[in-house]
Amino acid sequence: MPDKVASTTVSPEAALELLSPTEVRALVNQTDAELFKTFRRCALAVLNTGNNNDNTSEILEQYADFEIRFIRQARGIKLQLSNAPASAFVDGKMIRGIREQLFSVLRDVVYITNEIRNSQRFRLDTQVGITDAVFHILRNANLVRKGDTNPLVVCWGGHSISREEYDFTKETGYQLGLRDMNIITGCGPGAMKGPMKGATIGHAKQHIQNRRYIGITEPGIIAAESPNPIVNELVIMPDIEKRLEAFVRMAHAVIVFPGGVGTAEEILYILGILLHPSNRRIPFPLIFAASAESRQYFDMINEFIAATLGPEAQSKYQVINGECAEVARAVRKGCDQVLNYRRRAKDAFYFNWKLNIPKDMQAPFEPTHESMATLNLSKNQPIHLLAANLRRAFSGIVAGNVKEQGIARIMQRGPFELQGDTEIMSAMDMLLQTFVQQNRMKIGSGTYNPCYRVVR
Repeated sequence: MPDKVASTTVSPEAALELLSPTEVRALVNQTDAELFKTFRRCALAVLNTGNNNDNTSEILEQYADFEIRFIRQARGIKLQLSNAPASAFVDGKMIRGIREQLFSVLRDVVYITNEIRNSQRFRLDTQVGITDAVFHILRNANLVRKGDTNPLVVCWGGHSISREEYDFTKETGYQLGLRDMNIITGCGPGAMKGPMKGATIGHAKQHIQNRRYIGITEPGIIAAESPNPIVNELVIMPDIEKRLEAFVRMAHAVIVFPGGVGTAEEILYILGILLHPSNRRIPFPLIFAASAESRQYFDMINEFIAATLGPEAQSKYQVINGECAEVARAVRKGCDQVLNYRRRAKDAFYFNWKLNIPKDMQAPFEPTHESMATLNLSKNQPIHLLAANLRRAFSGIVAGNVKEQGIARIMQRGPFELQGDTEIMSAMDMLLQTFVQQNRMKIGSGTYNPCYRVVR
């Protein structure tokens, strides 16, 4: 059993004045069961930083006795924790960065519940309404900042990668930091931690004061990918689709490192956006980067994209292998082009309003056996819609691998089934089998039981 702290109380760094008396009462009395359940799950993930288990169900079982209670005080609330992970404490006192993340979680969960879902302020059934909600969540977390022209570089990649691949992401982050660029990742381990860790050294050498290491996550994934300790700005988005939109709205460039199905999902998401006819003239640097030893990874991804989406999709990205400094130079050049474009187009530098993200890419996809089996994975549709449906297929596999609800569905009814055009399904099957063989599906080297079956 993991080490635990039997009981402790935690107060925020400053008064939690964003909570109204009504909100405090709701938390203290636990009148909103779903809000409390979501907060407990996300809080446990933050306290569990450094855990190498990516099975949500197992983590929740290990800490089934973890309890969290809200205590009312004059200026807001404080938290009473029971059986919390001992790794979150030093000499009985909670690590400051973890404490900040804990109250960031509370901020976002309360805001999303009260101001986004329950207030009827946002038309979440419309394209404009969803983007507006994404912006307000990010603004409430102080992530969007007017006047800040330092580029924000999104780094995507796997949580289960080799040491050599991790070192490559760290060196790339160092080169980005030297060039005054900040980092956004999914906030977890592996390729999400490496760029941030490298950037800390680059920023320190350049004496850069405003160092930003932004982690964007969502309740379904956070337990499997707890925030790494370098994240100094954390935001919890309501679902995976709004998380992905937050990435691309804030990004001035995207770097993709080797990863597994989650990385493939992210690649297909951004390609679906860039392939939409209305976005073809908007500059958006997209670079696939790997070490010389891992260059075959993007050869494989490139072949998959060629077989499914074709040459137009391949034209949307640049592949750079083995040269971290070259990656950083290409990103910096691309970010400068983005800044110039947004000045000419009178678009905000801190939020990409002009990028058109179609409604069918914003709508939350619930991966069930029925929804997975009926995905349109054929070429008889516009290319950006095929990319969107392929993204949903990979999203379902991520859910079956690491998300509590997805794992439960697989245990109850067996693997998801995927079917479509023979060429597409053959390419998908080959890619997924390679991920399994290279241990990119799960952390560690344990046996992987597939949560999917490709029907040809």
